[in-house]
Amino acid sequence: MIRRLDAEGAITIFTKSRYPFYYTPALTEYLSGEKELSRFTLHDFSWYEKNRVEFHPAEEVVTVDPGAKTVRTVTGKDYPYERLLLATGGNATVLPLEGVDLEGVFTLRTVEDADRIREKARSSKEVILVGGGLLGLEAGNGLRKLGLKVSFLEHSPRLLPRQMDEGGATLLRKQMELMGFNFHLDRNVMKISAEGKALSIYLEEGEKLTADMVLISAGVCPEVTLAESLGIEVDRGVKVDDRMRTAIENIYAAGDAIEYRGRCYGIWPAAMAQGRIAGSNMTGREVKYEGTIPANTLKVAGINLVSMGDIDCEGERESILYVDGRKFVYRKIVLQESMITGAILFGDIRGSDEIQSAIRSRRDISSIKSRLGDPNFDFKKLLE
Repeated sequence: MIRRLDAEGAITIFTKSRYPFYYTPALTEYLSGEKELSRFTLHDFSWYEKNRVEFHPAEEVVTVDPGAKTVRTVTGKDYPYERLLLATGGNATVLPLEGVDLEGVFTLRTVEDADRIREKARSSKEVILVGGGLLGLEAGNGLRKLGLKVSFLEHSPRLLPRQMDEGGATLLRKQMELMGFNFHLDRNVMKISAEGKALSIYLEEGEKLTADMVLISAGVCPEVTLAESLGIEVDRGVKVDDRMRTAIENIYAAGDAIEYRGRCYGIWPAAMAQGRIAGSNMTGREVKYEGTIPANTLKVAGINLVSMGDIDCEGERESILYVDGRKFVYRKIVLQESMITGAILFGDIRGSDEIQSAIRSRRDISSIKSRLGDPNFDFKKLLE
């Protein structure tokens, strides 16, 4: 965005990764061997050169001096800046459990993580995933494709507790069990221990599970170390205003590292939107961020799921439901005052773009409300 708006200004990017920036949600397909890194790298090294962006891979910024307007990297060298963007992303959440540092226990957040997991998978037969969220399910499917028996441990009574209500999650579980997955729901891990060549997971409920490897998928936490060293206000993430500015003049922040109006989004569409807003304001434009409608997409072995907005897991709001258990189709559209506020589309994701548009525009759908439960409803009518 900065280069689009400013053709001449100097742009310098530092990253601790040795690779150009890549699409992290695709790591599960890299894990299974379905995608090479080049297929989900956003821009290769030549792009940075062509666009006159000074790119410093494997050179992490370790300190910032706002008074002198300089950053210092791991090389010990100082670089000047006029405006600075903190896009430090997030880290895989490491649960505070005994045994998380054992050999054979992994998290998945980087290409290097995926490489280590693949190497261990070559000599393994069974894996337990701690966490039944989006990344966990997709990572589990990647390991299944490598030939491993995959079991999930989830502390919630249902899968995808943030993206599915009870009805949809039950249908998803049934379909994934037919694919060979095992699930242990409403379970809490007490500790992990090495017993011979195997790893054992002890549960608070008194059970013990064993596997050759364990993958912890407990979400992502904002990386705020650099911001904290600057004294920038941090709660769950780096706090920013509507223009992605921090409390320190000329320092902006965007992406998984930030907290906006009390919310850490942790999703790709929000990070992209925030980056565009930050970049625009760094060039002198006055552009406001107004939030992002939460939307998550899951695709596991042909299973399609889109979850967006307020899905009303508690069943407190009016909703229109269509379910076909034989075809594993579940569609829930949540309403408030004749406006769509959220939806779950599972097994048949037709209309996902139109529904998102209706949520954003707060369109009154009173005239077509009664037809939304039709399995063949034409969602283009939401745009008319």
